[in-house]
Amino acid sequence: MSTLVRISPAEAHAKMTAEGFTYVDVRTPEEFAEGRPAGSINVPLGDDFVPAMEAKFAKDAPILVGCKAGGRSLRAANALIAAGFTNVLDQRAGFDAARGAFGEVTEPGWSRAGLPQDAG
Repeated sequence: MSTLVRISPAEAHAKMTAEGFTYVDVRTPEEFAEGRPAGSINVPLGDDFVPAMEAKFAKDAPILVGCKAGGRSLRAANALIAAGFTNVLDQRAGFDAARGAFGEVTEPGWSRAGLPQDAG
């Protein structure tokens, strides 16, 4: 079984560019339509998430998961690893930012880091 690895937005962008990782955004279609990492695809986290991923990707495909702030993508990455996917990374801080207990930004996400985006 693989071990979960969480990486920064800049590291995620580098993995996509240099190593061919596919960014799977697990936010809702509405959130995805508002803005997303350039080149990402949308597979919302829900009851059919793992079967949808199994239909799209081989178990050893290089997959990077992200969301808005890092919570949903963490659950998604763990679900994929539990289902036997072996090359999964989780992008910390999501598209917007990771936040602390009082709503303060603790780590900028993809958009706040100024990384390439596609708009709705």
